[in-house]
Amino acid sequence: MELALEAGHLLLENGAEIFRVEETMDRICHYYGVESGNAFVLSNGIFATAGDEREHFFAKVQHIPVSGAHLDKVAAVNQLSREISQGKYTVAEARAALQTIKSMPGKRKITQILASGVGSGAFCYLFGGTLTDGLCALTAGTLLYIFVLYISGPRLSKIVGNILGGALVTLVCSALFLLRGGGQLDYMIIGSIMPLIPGVPFTNAIRDIADGDYISGSVRMLDALLVFFCIAIGVGMAYSLMMGALGGDVL
Repeated sequence: MELALEAGHLLLENGAEIFRVEETMDRICHYYGVESGNAFVLSNGIFATAGDEREHFFAKVQHIPVSGAHLDKVAAVNQLSREISQGKYTVAEARAALQTIKSMPGKRKITQILASGVGSGAFCYLFGGTLTDGLCALTAGTLLYIFVLYISGPRLSKIVGNILGGALVTLVCSALFLLRGGGQLDYMIIGSIMPLIPGVPFTNAIRDIADGDYISGSVRMLDALLVFFCIAIGVGMAYSLMMGALGGDVL
């Protein structure tokens, strides 16, 4: 049960869907002979119990804060659960493998910054911008993730960080637009804010609701919508500031 709980915890905190967490925990329990195991999973917590007249009693609750998605760890735990079902691990070996997955290093900061810049430029171009607009969005997206990794993430709340992130890319894109660096400000801004968009949590929220996990799906949906709302506030505030400073429409 401890092993199943650890696996569920690792999945949930890294962005897995509710049904995936419950299925993995059930698979582990059944393989190791715990027929009375039950798990109730929410978006930020797991309630695990076991026990009847034939098995020892077990009950444990774990709180898991809502965080970002790390799909490499989710995939690794999924593969581990399949290998457990194939009889490749004892309980001790499986727990050691889980610790190895838990300590997997994340992407380097320079990789995340470059990915944000390239992604912003590519989205700008796909949405209809020119190559010049894409280069401006690349610059804004790069500066955005420097802000996210070194200022917003470690020092600011999620709400404030998203508002300031949306404002930052709007100000950078507006400045480049006024310097004739790009020709379509709207596409530049849209491409640049894409690294902030919670696409995986929003998709998982829809999947949870579709699977009947209404509480968890609603919580995740609300969290994603709050991010959208904060980004919109930041973009609107920065755009209004630019219009007020210039005495007219930036466009």
